[in-house]
Amino acid sequence: MNKEIIVSKVMDYCRSVHTQDLEEVRKLWNNSAKCSLISPGGMYSGIESIYQDFLIDGIRSAYSRIDLIADDVNVRFVSDECAIVIFAYHTDCDRRETGEWFGIEGLETQVYNKVGDDWKLTHVHYSGNKK
Repeated sequence: MNKEIIVSKVMDYCRSVHTQDLEEVRKLWNNSAKCSLISPGGMYSGIESIYQDFLIDGIRSAYSRIDLIADDVNVRFVSDECAIVIFAYHTDCDRRETGEWFGIEGLETQVYNKVGDDWKLTHVHYSGNKK
């Protein structure tokens, strides 16, 4: 089991939060499972809700720029087909409405499942506090 592959997927996720590119999001997430994301703002179930409700209606509407930075990424393999990732995160954002800088920080958990020869994201859970 290769931790570097999973860490690379975490970096891909961070980039997808920044770009909000639908194709990047679809490549990253496990479309064959009922994926989910829990953030301080709510729970999103399924790839369409994660993309539209969380990334577009949530993040894109609030921020003109967002960088999600993963710190101290820890990968734990539960089995040959399941990995759990835990890391501290912080954001570097510009509020869309005012142009002011804004950031949050907290902990994030991600679950990856092996689908064929690739690892796909199945679940994300953010917990965070405002800076």
